[in-house]
Amino acid sequence: MTKSRVNKSLWDSESILQLRRHMGLTQSELADELGTRQQTISEWELGMYQPRGTSKKLLTIVAERANFKYDAGTPKSK
Repeated sequence: MTKSRVNKSLWDSESILQLRRHMGLTQSELADELGTRQQTISEWELGMYQPRGTSKKLLTIVAERANFKYDAGTPKSK
């Protein structure tokens, strides 16, 4: 695996938006699920910032529990 592929974030703005829509949540509701602010979710969805560290792990856990399927940054609702 190349270094650039390793560093590529799975959770980009589109995948976060698709996860939230798949779950039928508002930005505020997803923020509550993740223990963050609504503004943070908005900034992720707008591509201003990307989740890091624990936030990325929590997004993955939430996605798996919601049966949200994704492949290397390409989200797919079941």
